[in-house]
Amino acid sequence: MKRNFDIEKVARAIEADAGESLPDIRTALAEVKSGNVGRVTTPEQILLRQARAKTRLTQVEFAKRIDTPVATLRDWEQGRFAPPGGAVCLFRLIVNHPELSQELSANY
Repeated sequence: MKRNFDIEKVARAIEADAGESLPDIRTALAEVKSGNVGRVTTPEQILLRQARAKTRLTQVEFAKRIDTPVATLRDWEQGRFAPPGGAVCLFRLIVNHPELSQELSANY
């Protein structure tokens, strides 16, 4: 079933409500519009992807940086498991202060 709405208009409204840019929202809205709604993206997944994008690190590099197995990071990023609250808090800090992620690796 196709839905008829303006993706950009809805995306801007959602981002305005969230108070931040949501890079994956347009993709998600395009899936909904096409009727392909099998995939659900959680706020934690979006936050993790934003944190990793801000640091410009690969999954392997980011996992090392936060001292987490890469398989666990992939599970979080792909929505198989939700990251614990402490990790979510860390992702928020990294999104707002990407330079903090360098401090994490400086201790090793």
